[in-house]
Amino acid sequence: MKYIKFAFAIAGLLFSNLSDGKNLESVVPVKRPKLVVGIVVDQMRYDYLYRFYDKYSERGFKRILNQGFNCRNHHYHYALTVTAAGHASVYTGSAPSVHGIVGNDWFDTHMNKRMYCVGDTSVETVGSSNPVAGKMSPKNMLVSTITDQLRLATNFRSKVIGIALKDRGAILPAGHTANGAYWFDSKTGNWITSSFYTKELPEWVAGYNARKRPAQLILEGWKTLLPLMEYTESTSDDQPYEAKFPPAKKSVFPYDLAGTAGDAFGILSSTPHGNTLTKEMALEALEKENLGMGAATDFLAVSFSSPDYVGHGFGPNSVEAEDIYLRLDKDIEEMLSKLDKKLGKGNYLFFLTADHGIMDVADFWKEHKLPAGRINYMQMNTDVKAALKSKFGEGDFITASENFQFYLNHKLIDEKGITTYAVFEVIRKTLLGFEGVANVLNLNELYKSELNEYQTTLYKNNYHIKRSGDIQIVVEPGWMAGPIAANHGSPYNNDTHVPLLFYGWGVKPGETFQRTSVADTAPTIAALLSILEPNGNIGKVIEEVMGR
Repeated sequence: MKYIKFAFAIAGLLFSNLSDGKNLESVVPVKRPKLVVGIVVDQMRYDYLYRFYDKYSERGFKRILNQGFNCRNHHYHYALTVTAAGHASVYTGSAPSVHGIVGNDWFDTHMNKRMYCVGDTSVETVGSSNPVAGKMSPKNMLVSTITDQLRLATNFRSKVIGIALKDRGAILPAGHTANGAYWFDSKTGNWITSSFYTKELPEWVAGYNARKRPAQLILEGWKTLLPLMEYTESTSDDQPYEAKFPPAKKSVFPYDLAGTAGDAFGILSSTPHGNTLTKEMALEALEKENLGMGAATDFLAVSFSSPDYVGHGFGPNSVEAEDIYLRLDKDIEEMLSKLDKKLGKGNYLFFLTADHGIMDVADFWKEHKLPAGRINYMQMNTDVKAALKSKFGEGDFITASENFQFYLNHKLIDEKGITTYAVFEVIRKTLLGFEGVANVLNLNELYKSELNEYQTTLYKNNYHIKRSGDIQIVVEPGWMAGPIAANHGSPYNNDTHVPLLFYGWGVKPGETFQRTSVADTAPTIAALLSILEPNGNIGKVIEEVMGR
């Protein structure tokens, strides 16, 4: 009986507390911004924030630099810095070893075929007559994103939209539960999606496509924003290693633009017009999807892909690279202005980062007596196959090569009664004879790595047992493969050091020189939004960002 009386007493106390108007008034709802806007610039090295600083407007990059929070020592936490892995890592707070996006492509040993990071043959193209361009989805990403977590936290009341020229730049940030992801089909000039998201394009996307903006922009060509003589942060306009836009015979401004058979509008991706299309689509989504106008926080994930094409084609010291960043500054300014007008200053959270950096052009470095060079990857493959044949006899010992990795033919190795270590030793000895090769790693035995601890960790964070190869080539700093002007994908600072800027709602203006990791981005956003971080997260909250 005394227990019953005690229970009634407790119940009465609780009821009394709940009935107290003062206690009810003290309950504060969770505060969140109306909208989160995430910007990933494809191939933006950290120093671009300052290299072109004096020419940026006060309302673009400078605004978020001077009024936001700047992580000035922000790095990728894995070795193979490429687009798909970068976008996945930013939005998952994870690493390729966990989220599974080990590269733009990899070889699936079980299916015996090359896999594309967002390839999905089970879905169909929506919005284009090009059947291949839309067979994409996020199914190959093995963990949730911060955008997924926001949808879950609000019982799917939050709206999430991803936009980028590149399919992987739109799909991976938008996550598995997105309301939509849209990318550019250069064959038709349409923005498209896949049946993973919807059966037909929303009216606003179809309406934008009907404006035929790509056809208009291609007629404009590419002229410099400023007089050519003012591009003092760049090399002279005509360099022998720079890409040439057909039918031009020189890499000089102004450029006339023309499509090619089967790729009528692909040329736009290698110009600032690609950023223009992306910005316009993002602002269309903001307006037509009423982002930030509902009861729950929405998320707009935008990736500007064109700087990557320009950096590969012309290099980071080119007039072309400087021009595209000066123009991107104006795109950022316009986006911020539209966000201010629609949502009001301080009502949205804005962040900007990059999926990787870029090395300088090897020829440019050599010209200035810096250590650099180009690796003959084709010759490497030829010599490795010849060495394996000489040692073990006939047979294809290498099934595939991706991401500077060799995938071994384990069935053949077993049939011949040899060990993978013996094969590794032959390959290692052969490759170490090449100029520009720093080391060769047995990825199945990284604990035996001869690299320093820092670099070993980077390769460990990149290694996924089901998707990575068996043997990894480590290049020397400043060395690259391929005929393009410049490349990325290394564990060195030119590729790992990228911007991370936070601005707006909940952000305390300032900066830090403490080293932060790309994996820290998603958990920091989760903390600002008071939601659970993605399930594969390995990062930490950057506490200095918090302004609350």
